[in-house]
Amino acid sequence: MELQGKVIAVLPEKTGTNARGEWKVQEYVVETHDQYPRKMAFSVFGAERISRFNIQLGQEVTVSFDIEAREYQGRWFNSIRAFDVRQVDPATVGAAQAGIVPGAVFGAAPAPQPAAPQPTAPAPEADPVNDLPF
Repeated sequence: MELQGKVIAVLPEKTGTNARGEWKVQEYVVETHDQYPRKMAFSVFGAERISRFNIQLGQEVTVSFDIEAREYQGRWFNSIRAFDVRQVDPATVGAAQAGIVPGAVFGAAPAPQPAAPQPTAPAPEADPVNDLPF
């Protein structure tokens, strides 16, 4: 799945150790530019990915992510993990919302053509038995 928006929060990095060694995870919050903006918190797992994505507060990004639910002590939790984060040019965000394609060249609008006259049908004769208007 993908979501595009602005990074509105960068949460502190968390670290720990498990049987495989040391791990790092960092969470971010992105807000969409819809009519009714939505917010999504997602995590990036691994020091290499955290540094490669280099997500900064205020950036426009497209987040590709997986959603996974897991159970812990009888309760279920959702996990939204990003596997790819790409920066987006902020100029294209406003243009896309306005329906403008960046870099497109538009010619002059064609001159409006006068509407062709529509033929008129003769008025139907009144039927005394059937006086319905249609």
